[in-house]
Amino acid sequence: MQITFVNFLCSSAREEPKTKEGGDFVRKYEVIFIVKPMEEEATNAVVEKFTKLIADNGGTVDSEDRWGKKRLAYEIKDCTEGYYVMLNISAEPACVSEADRVMKITDELLKHMIVKAED
Repeated sequence: MQITFVNFLCSSAREEPKTKEGGDFVRKYEVIFIVKPMEEEATNAVVEKFTKLIADNGGTVDSEDRWGKKRLAYEIKDCTEGYYVMLNISAEPACVSEADRVMKITDELLKHMIVKAED
């Protein structure tokens, strides 16, 4: 039994480790966020801020879908309406973590959610 275990260790050691450069860590995500009701220019600036943040951290925005201003089901931070945006992105987990961190501290956002997209 020990020989089999040793052979297993030696065979797994010969495999090359996965690297970030190889694209093994890039996954597809859906990023949905609600922006506070503001002027159109300010709303566009917030959306641009996050698309630029994702691009600067090595991710790509595959598509951007602006759902527009909608009435919220319940009041969030004294707001009854919000501007919904959905981004489909391809990024590494580090990029997604940074986007999540910045979204948590951005006052213009009411809510956000990042989920791994199904293939």
